[in-house]
Amino acid sequence: MLAKRIIPCLDCDLSVPEGRVVKGKQFKEIKYAGVPWELAEKYYLDGADEIVFLDITASSDARETMVNVIEKTCEKVFVPITVGGGIRSVADARKVFNAGADKVAVNTAALLNPKLIDELAEHFGSQAVVVAIDAKKEANGKGGYECYTHGGRKPTGIDAIEWAKECAKRGAGEILLTSIDRDGTNIGYELELTRKVVEVTNIPVIASGGAGNTEHIAEAFTKGKADAALLAGMLHFNKLKIKEIKDDLRKKGIAIRE
Repeated sequence: MLAKRIIPCLDCDLSVPEGRVVKGKQFKEIKYAGVPWELAEKYYLDGADEIVFLDITASSDARETMVNVIEKTCEKVFVPITVGGGIRSVADARKVFNAGADKVAVNTAALLNPKLIDELAEHFGSQAVVVAIDAKKEANGKGGYECYTHGGRKPTGIDAIEWAKECAKRGAGEILLTSIDRDGTNIGYELELTRKVVEVTNIPVIASGGAGNTEHIAEAFTKGKADAALLAGMLHFNKLKIKEIKDDLRKKGIAIRE
């Protein structure tokens, strides 16, 4: 069994000079959490396996992503870094790779132009392409999940499970799966959604949205079958440290990276 990964997520608002990390609830009720590169260094030193930066307003503001933030971060952080938000082309991706990123995450742009996944995989390799899926349970009571774009603002009518299958076929190397319903709630991951996506794809799935304690993270790995767990508020507001989380997961018998 491959060791599971713990991945801090830094949601960045670049509407202010140099940017800030924020955390919300169900993509709303935004709170300030810190300076992007300072938090990234803190989590790196505490044992993060990877770090994800998401420019949460790049798509809605129709602007490019945060090259300067990545350059500053890579001066002191030496774990794989994924960057998402505002990446609409191979040229956009190349800019963040040149800044030091190891992977790019696409969401809105990929739903609007699915061929972007193929193009990114062809140019940079599948291992460098993450498709972020923001999904919400449909209100019709049938148990489906719908994809949303523009930072969770716009419903698409696209089924999240079917979209995940297509992403894998097009060359995505990983799925970053966020439950909008669970985001920031601290009540646990959307395990049914996570498990369904894992079962229809043959690529790693990162569970995101809802973690409040290490039991929730353990469930994402055991019941949700996720390969990695994304964490934000738990870490930003000092509820637990990464080392403590990893120690607790090992006690539960879960293979976790050092």
